[in-house]
Amino acid sequence: MKYIRIISRVLLGLVFIFSGFVKGIDPMGWAIKFSEYLEVFHLSWLASFAIAFSIVLSTAEFLIGVALLVGLRMRVTAWVALLFMSFFLVLTLYIAIKNPVTDCGCFGDALVITNWQTFYKNVILIGLAIFIFYSRNLYKPYAGVLAEWGLVALFAAIGSGTFIYCYNHLPIMDFRPFNIGTHIQSKMVMPLDAQPDQYESTLIYEKNGVRKEFTINNFPDSTWKWKETKSRLVKKGYSPPIHGFSISTKADEDITQIVLKDTSYSFVFVAQDASKVLPEQWQEMAEYYHFAQEYGQKFYVLTSTPPGTADHIKISHNLAFDFCFTDETALKTMIRANPGLVLLKDGIVLGMWHYHDFPKPSYFKGNILSTILTDYSKSIEWKRIFILSLGFVIVLVALMGIKRR
Repeated sequence: MKYIRIISRVLLGLVFIFSGFVKGIDPMGWAIKFSEYLEVFHLSWLASFAIAFSIVLSTAEFLIGVALLVGLRMRVTAWVALLFMSFFLVLTLYIAIKNPVTDCGCFGDALVITNWQTFYKNVILIGLAIFIFYSRNLYKPYAGVLAEWGLVALFAAIGSGTFIYCYNHLPIMDFRPFNIGTHIQSKMVMPLDAQPDQYESTLIYEKNGVRKEFTINNFPDSTWKWKETKSRLVKKGYSPPIHGFSISTKADEDITQIVLKDTSYSFVFVAQDASKVLPEQWQEMAEYYHFAQEYGQKFYVLTSTPPGTADHIKISHNLAFDFCFTDETALKTMIRANPGLVLLKDGIVLGMWHYHDFPKPSYFKGNILSTILTDYSKSIEWKRIFILSLGFVIVLVALMGIKRR
């Protein structure tokens, strides 16, 4: 029984840590999913707090996981974990039945599972949570009360600090389909052997005030009058990682392939909501525009803002460049910043920058590819060091607890 208690605590803790961390390092992505939930439950008025909720919930989930894994304040942690899992068990059951969103987002973009798979996963996890709850008095303390609460505060600070950093910059681990190194076109294509979504159509006909459902294999006679057709998803098929992505001009000309097949470097600024871009950020883009003009590079600003609003912004900020228009969801997926900069060549994502990290245009003088690859390598290195160090600290603290007990 002792080892079952330990295994239950460790397994549930690891799932909580993974779930909280992968959502927390992409707070904008989790906020987008959170906003979908708010809309489903008619709470859209809370959407302005989505980012704050995203960071707080991710930190709480991460912290519960660490507390379970290490064995901190187990009586309190067992209560919190059980309440947390009970709430999400009910929520995911509702989502699985009603299907208001395509996926729950419980593991962010790192691991996408169906709504029913999410519910079944939570059934298993709540079993562990119930067992831990009823065994909570049998877990030996890690250390004194002050020492344990001190560790809770430390990991809360580490988690929230990391997630806030990712919000103000970009995710330190990127699971999105537009991540660096992506060849966009290849992720937009449906493989020849892939199966598409399968739908079942139901035809509604009416006769003498009575409505009746028919299938495409069972048509009524001519005395019945068609009223509507309903389609139901029978089997989910393959969906390309990147879908719904297109670029059009104000004149409604589709230039998607022109941009993606361009062999020169293209500076693509993403301003999903152009009305929220600050004046100084428009001026930074203007500097890039003149730089691109001078050095023969391409320059685009993609937005989902209505053309009329975009024209007003162009005039009010005295901008020399035009706007291109792309789907809002595609832009939110492309980069977690408003505005953000994406560097493309041959349809390949070579680099991306949050508006807090825009380099000066002069950064792109000389051998652009060499400069970007060198800096990207350094960036990846410190992120790996940070993640490994965080994992090492958690494991070390957990092992120290085993020794203490």
